[in-house]
Amino acid sequence: MMEYASGGELFDRVLTNGRMQEDEARYFFQQLISGVDYCHSKGVAHRDLKLENALIDNSHNNTPRLKICDFGYSKHSLIDSAPKSAVGTPAYIAPEVLKRQGQYDGRAADVWSCGVTLYVMLCGRYPFEDKTDPKNFRKTVKRILNGEYGFPSKVALSEKCRELLAGIFQVDVAKRLTMEDIKKDEWFNVNLPSELFENDDVSASSHASKFEPMDRELLTRIVEKARETPSSGGGSFGSNNYEARKDGGDEENEENRQPPLPAAAAADNNNRMSKAMSVDEYMEMEEDFH
Repeated sequence: MMEYASGGELFDRVLTNGRMQEDEARYFFQQLISGVDYCHSKGVAHRDLKLENALIDNSHNNTPRLKICDFGYSKHSLIDSAPKSAVGTPAYIAPEVLKRQGQYDGRAADVWSCGVTLYVMLCGRYPFEDKTDPKNFRKTVKRILNGEYGFPSKVALSEKCRELLAGIFQVDVAKRLTMEDIKKDEWFNVNLPSELFENDDVSASSHASKFEPMDRELLTRIVEKARETPSSGGGSFGSNNYEARKDGGDEENEENRQPPLPAAAAADNNNRMSKAMSVDEYMEMEEDFH
């Protein structure tokens, strides 16, 4: 059992409303970095950060709060072995993970995935898709390994925002921005809520002392609501990683605030870029379609 996030996935917000303006995207990015930074401070690398794994909680006076979920691929620096397997979600995977050359820094890979998440919020498409063949994963991999990306011509982004993304999308891990670098970045700090980083050392006991048991009747209503099947066409996107999700960064319609993964997009060969799996599994699936 987990907390109920009434606002659904961040993915659904982009799917419904299209790409965000900088202020809105920054608002959610600040919360994402705060959460991931906290995980890293506790020795945990997530390894599958993406829009679908960022849930929106609207219970704080209708002020959206981001919550990170799905730690199935996570690694703890003390308990687990060092990350070395190429797992995650293809469109969000860092180049050093794709290279499959042994151990890598899961924290640096998380930073890359956070950058992809920010890019999708801002641009409404994945950063490393090939413009002429966006569904070709092999071309996407090549662009990721080379750090090849651009910005849609009709999306106006500030220079500071572009510089932040450029610092995150460094193929050389040694040159890539760290969490500390991002937290000091000028663009990131605009309208930064003070509570996001001021309580880094709050103890678990202090948190536990504020916990109040939930009324059983309320809990039952929440569970029943969560079990309801969405009535809209795009409702299936809110399910788990094993459900097919549709991708397709449409360059031609970029000026119309199109979401990155339209619900009307077509079938199997177009469904896999946002599904979590190992790279080997993905390559095997690719072979089945050629």
